[in-house]
Amino acid sequence: MQGVIKSYDPVTRQGVVLRDNPARNEYDLADDALAGSIFRMLRQGQRVIFELSGTGLATRLRLGSEADMGTPGFPSQQ
Repeated sequence: MQGVIKSYDPVTRQGVVLRDNPARNEYDLADDALAGSIFRMLRQGQRVIFELSGTGLATRLRLGSEADMGTPGFPSQQ
């Protein structure tokens, strides 16, 4: 899924991502949302690709170019 960061607190590492869809669904970030990612911080308005955990939290945040360039550790989106 694609979206933008609505909010992020680098101290608590809590935040919300707003999905790019007509409904503009909001998802809280999972505790491990940045694990294995090039991100160390997030800024409001930053575009990301993410997945949803089994509990409906945004996880595995990455840049669109990571998937496009085939960065190791990220599944192909073909």
